[in-house]
Amino acid sequence: MNLVLRCAGRPVGRYVHRPDLAARLAPRPYLHPVTTLKGTPVTEERPGDHPHHLGVSVAVPDVAGHNFWGGRTFVRDQGPTELDNHGEQRHDGWKLRDPDGFVEDLSWRTPAGELLRERRTVATTELTATAWALDFTFSLTNPGTQDLSLGSPATNGRKGAGYGGFFWRAPKEAAPPVVFTADAEGESSVHGRTADWLALTGTDWTLVFAGATEATRDDPWFVRTEEYPGVGSCLAWDGRLPVPAGGTVVRRVVTVVADGALDRGEAAVLVRKALS
Repeated sequence: MNLVLRCAGRPVGRYVHRPDLAARLAPRPYLHPVTTLKGTPVTEERPGDHPHHLGVSVAVPDVAGHNFWGGRTFVRDQGPTELDNHGEQRHDGWKLRDPDGFVEDLSWRTPAGELLRERRTVATTELTATAWALDFTFSLTNPGTQDLSLGSPATNGRKGAGYGGFFWRAPKEAAPPVVFTADAEGESSVHGRTADWLALTGTDWTLVFAGATEATRDDPWFVRTEEYPGVGSCLAWDGRLPVPAGGTVVRRVVTVVADGALDRGEAAVLVRKALS
């Protein structure tokens, strides 16, 4: 089942809120395709290299030992391992549903029961004739009586693989995209580091990701350009993130989606406008 997301009356995304996916893919709602205002796709869904990459989604490899990312699980001293430990994010209902955004309730479930409840808020804003912004906020609440924590392959022993949280899989092109921040450029220079914003530029499109809260800006960026094009904001880069019983974790990422290859100055101007 799908919801068409619009910006200034134009369709810019499809939100799949009840996907029909195998358990190994960690079924979850996601946005795909997302496009520029001219209609250029800037997401990829279930690519051959990583079938569990689903456009724009919230995915966490380790929620109290359960895999809400998809694919293999990284096990300390063992490496990537096939485990029957995948969870599912289930759409529970809409609190608001408009053409340019929505507010959704979800539950993060395993066969044993619910681990997290989520309130997700997504909205679009037109910035210029060639750029718009996707405002994506998620709040994860632990409804149980026991504390739990979120982890990543890095917290389980795989150095540099602290991914998990908001994640955007971009389309693979003939050449890898260019990635840069306000003061650095290249995957090795931006991966695993914090930055107020980070831009990914393809042949005729640019994505500029910005943390819209202090907590989000404190999360390092996970970046891939050579192996595949993807950017994520990491909840558990080098240590597990606790979610106490009754506690809530909130993150907000605003992404500029622009036609054309922006330079550093153009990206900075659009980020400021998107966050204003």
